[in-house]
Amino acid sequence: MGSLYTAVASYLDARAHGGRWLLRIEDLDRPREAAGSAAGILRTLQAFGFEWDGEIVRQRDRTEHYVGALQTLQVRNLTFECSCSRLQLEDESRYSGTCRAGPSALRVPTATRLRVEHGSILFSDRIQGTFRQDVAGAVGDIILKRRDQVFAYQMAVVVDDAAQGVTHVVRGADLLDNTPRQIYLQRLLGLPLPAYAHVPVLTESDDTKLAKSRRSVRMDGAKALPQLLAVFSMLGLAQPDSLATASIAEAWSWAIGQWDIKRVPKRLNVRVTD
Repeated sequence: MGSLYTAVASYLDARAHGGRWLLRIEDLDRPREAAGSAAGILRTLQAFGFEWDGEIVRQRDRTEHYVGALQTLQVRNLTFECSCSRLQLEDESRYSGTCRAGPSALRVPTATRLRVEHGSILFSDRIQGTFRQDVAGAVGDIILKRRDQVFAYQMAVVVDDAAQGVTHVVRGADLLDNTPRQIYLQRLLGLPLPAYAHVPVLTESDDTKLAKSRRSVRMDGAKALPQLLAVFSMLGLAQPDSLATASIAEAWSWAIGQWDIKRVPKRLNVRVTD
């Protein structure tokens, strides 16, 4: 339900403004990818009436573009190799710069980190309002390429957003604090900055992220309409009773016509109750 909620918000915002809705399969971490998961996502989107524009972009096919962006930073001495493992850093709230002068351990795999300098990144979110973060103070030097040589989400998403001409991003508020890191990287690479909007994260009654509970039901194409209508309500769209018997296409058309991002709750999370 949480994934549907976010997808619907982004789709409505794009369509209500005459925009294109782009589909990208973020499959960088191929060893952890469940077989058939991407195909399952596409089937679900189609069953719920989503229509995307242009070709589907798959990150597994775009490694050369991430390599090029990384090289741009490397020649400017904006990166360094880090031998620290996740276990070594598990007690640190932020990366302290252990390997800035060189890897602390030899003959071990290294990750490539971006040298992040202190300074506030400020942006205005279309839902959450003003958000400010000193990336260096919050997380330190961020990983661009992991020790297993898989490019990090932050690097890939910044490169791909620019390549696809993304002008507006609508996503969950659990990624709100990632945005200043991406803006920092966009500025270094000379890339355009999209406008951002972060919808609340759906949570359990104890404020944990909505998990596999009876409130977080699997998306079922046979029940697409009632599930869509439930999400419309959570996004602040009050529906007429007649919509309960509408077609999927009619439901989307109604919601696009009614969309107003100002109606979306501004809290960082929204509890889902019985």
